[in-house]
Amino acid sequence: MTDASAENSLIYMDHAATTPMLPEAREAMLPYMEDLFGNPSAVYRFAGKSARAVADARAKIAAKIGALPEEIFFTSGGSESDNWAVFSACEERGFKDCHVITTQIEHHAIIEVCKRLEKLGTTVTYLPVSEEGLVDPALVEKHVRPETVIISVMMANNEIGTIQPVEEIGRIAREKGILFHTDAVQAFGHIKVDVGRMNIDLMSASAHKLGGPKGVGLLYVRKGLNITPFISGGSQERGKRAGTLNAPGIVGFGEAASISCERMDLESAEVVHMRDHMISRILTELPGTKLNGHPSKRLPGNVNISFEGIEGETALIMLDRAGICVSSGSACSSGALDPSHVLLAIGRSRDEARSAIRFTLAASNRMYEIDAVIDKLEEIIGRLRGI
Repeated sequence: MTDASAENSLIYMDHAATTPMLPEAREAMLPYMEDLFGNPSAVYRFAGKSARAVADARAKIAAKIGALPEEIFFTSGGSESDNWAVFSACEERGFKDCHVITTQIEHHAIIEVCKRLEKLGTTVTYLPVSEEGLVDPALVEKHVRPETVIISVMMANNEIGTIQPVEEIGRIAREKGILFHTDAVQAFGHIKVDVGRMNIDLMSASAHKLGGPKGVGLLYVRKGLNITPFISGGSQERGKRAGTLNAPGIVGFGEAASISCERMDLESAEVVHMRDHMISRILTELPGTKLNGHPSKRLPGNVNISFEGIEGETALIMLDRAGICVSSGSACSSGALDPSHVLLAIGRSRDEARSAIRFTLAASNRMYEIDAVIDKLEEIIGRLRGI
């Protein structure tokens, strides 16, 4: 297949990296990129149209997670929201008298900010997880100290798709009077989120993971909590996050969140059916394969497999030449030489970690695409093992 023909018959299975924008979100954004370009923070009536659109989007998103509109703070994306949540919690206490509990499989946006906090004198506990990628709530409780200020455990892992017992961990944090943050970037719009039922104090999410535009995310902050500003220099977002609001992006986020949550149940059933079919075929037909992550407590579209005797990056290049878009892990660590910290944390060897390929499906995929990818995969794996 030539590069041109591959592009024309593209099969996209990397929705955990980013999703195509929903047409409805794009249409909702257009007026605020063209005629209604006013700055939402300005006081004249023309700008008020943008301000009202931002307020409507805030209310739409809040309703989908059981929050109040004033508990939603817009950011540039999930990484900023993660950094803001954890850093702010420790800044309030002066860093040195703080203890953070997180896990060994968090997104780099959490891992790296924790390393930064350690340099400032904060103590961080990185909890291990099971072979299936689950953190034990009892282990979380065991590591609580008098100086613990925040627990940060992601709702669903971006690489292996394992869904964590967030509600139970949140209950422990609430009972202990400790802030609970969850990175829901991969979860929001794909599984049900209820910040009240899940005992969540702070939550990160990102628009481009659910059919919205890139460059806009949110931090949910439970009413009554005081967080320090992460970006200073203006009074936007009630003085907590300076910078001109991305009105088109926020409008697109609101529309995409509404649609993805409304379609969730129906589309999830379709995606789970394709996911399970793909896992079954690969594990049955390709020897030397191993599923990474929990077999059932996983995101609807996540398929992460280690293929014995190959380099995952080489297989990715060959799949790309065939017009198939997948990844070997998080898009944020693409190009890194080290094997996935997530796969190492669940007990995979360095070779197994380097052999992993992540397929992430959506309702836009079709069963014939699944079968076509597996057929091509069998050919590629055979060639690589032969070499």
